Amino acid sequence: MIAFAIVSLSMVCSPGPNMIYLISRSITQGRMAGFISLLGIMLGFVIYIIATMFGLTVLFLAVPAVYEVVKWAGAAYLLWLAWNSIKPGAISIMEPRTISNEPPRKLFLMGLMTNLLNPKIAILYVSLLPQFEDPEKGSLLFQGAVLGLTQITVSFIVNLLIVCTASKIAKWFGTHP
Repeated sequence: MIAFAIVSLSMVCSPGPNMIYLISRSITQGRMAGFISLLGIMLGFVIYIIATMFGLTVLFLAVPAVYEVVKWAGAAYLLWLAWNSIKPGAISIMEPRTISNEPPRKLFLMGLMTNLLNPKIAILYVSLLPQFEDPEKGSLLFQGAVLGLTQITVSFIVNLLIVCTASKIAKWFGTHP
């Protein structure tokens, strides 16, 4: 469990679409906008967990060999992604854009969609969770729920700190030009 929490922490601390979205909203619209966006992101995590737990659990129980294939394919894919992000000449897909003020409903939905379309999150749930689940240790559904809750908790705490820090920095720069 501690190993998975550490992996979750490293995933949430690495810059990606969720982090960039939360920082941009917190800077441009303040802490509350960042928090509303964070709630949308958290719902995205819950959706991923539910889909992963029920889909993969049923599949792994029906065809145990698929568990091993997913486990090793996921590990290989993570290594490939790591190499592509650090190899010489790697290009960032993130570009700065002008951001307008959005109503709370749109902030929430944008947070949700940013997370659901975030390839890093899909990788986490589809390829990394199986690395920490063991069919011999009981219910994969329960193990997935515990791992998912661990990841959500770690992500919520780190992202809330990001929201608060970004909004405080923006407020400080607003009063100290």
